[in-house]
Amino acid sequence: MSRTVFLVSPEAPVRVSYGPASARKLDLRGLRLGILDNGKGNADHLLQFVAEGVKALLAVTSVVSRRKASMSTPASGEMLDQLAAEADFVVSAMGD
Repeated sequence: MSRTVFLVSPEAPVRVSYGPASARKLDLRGLRLGILDNGKGNADHLLQFVAEGVKALLAVTSVVSRRKASMSTPASGEMLDQLAAEADFVVSAMGD
């Protein structure tokens, strides 16, 4: 018996940036962590554990956290711009 399996990738297309942000070098002695919560249940708890783990491993000097208004819509350009300006790297997660 032959069965067909359909795989769906939830990955968003990668935005390629050739400006100054893509060329910057990180100073691992003072990283700024960004957190983007997609708004689903328990995502905030998962991201809190991730942030604590990152802070235990790296010298994080600040954490900026943003939560999307709705899990079914993308983060606003303003929210993404703020994370890009205030964080060296961003962790995003979903929960349930």
